[in-house]
Amino acid sequence: MRTKTLFKVAALSGLLMLAGCASKVAQPDQYSGFLKDYSGLQQTTSASGKPTLRWVDPSYDESKYDSILWTPVTYYPTPKPTTQLGQKALNDIQAYTDSKLKAAVGQRKPIVTTPGKHSLIFRGAITGVSSQKEGLQFYEVVPVALVVAGTQMATGHRTMDTHLFFEGELIDAATNKPVIKVVRKGEGKELNNENAPMTLATLKQVVDDMATDATMFDVTKTAK
Repeated sequence: MRTKTLFKVAALSGLLMLAGCASKVAQPDQYSGFLKDYSGLQQTTSASGKPTLRWVDPSYDESKYDSILWTPVTYYPTPKPTTQLGQKALNDIQAYTDSKLKAAVGQRKPIVTTPGKHSLIFRGAITGVSSQKEGLQFYEVVPVALVVAGTQMATGHRTMDTHLFFEGELIDAATNKPVIKVVRKGEGKELNNENAPMTLATLKQVVDDMATDATMFDVTKTAK
């Protein structure tokens, strides 16, 4: 009887861990600290249908702003290359994310190099946490936004899931207070095994989806 009870507890724990891993949005223990305040974030559905966490100042009015000061997308914290995720891939992912999002935001407001009193300031980073969950094997997790979870132990499959985590905000240049905050978790392509290299192509669609949503964002049509 004791063995059966322990088995049930272990099975339930495993299911709970898998449910957490399968979450479509970032969990609080995956927040990087890049944003100063994570309170008020709510799960919503983006314009492209992707789940995301977002907070918008209730008084936010896009028409009051005429430009955006762009701060280049960075990594937070600074990652260390691994055998699966090399420096070239890190550089490619950062450069593509910065270029793609800047072009998308530039479709909404002119990008400026000096903020005015009616400007917004963009801050964004590819972020993440590296933590090992009991029952799941993590291979060469980097402490930024690229979390690669090996599923072989949990499910018997040899493939590996990939995710890119992103945190960003728009700040009112006059008040220096955020008016929009976003925390995003995107699922990339599966890798065949823990030795398969990760490249920009692995996570390119995640970045493309974020750019699409930046272009199409409408605060009046945010769906929950």
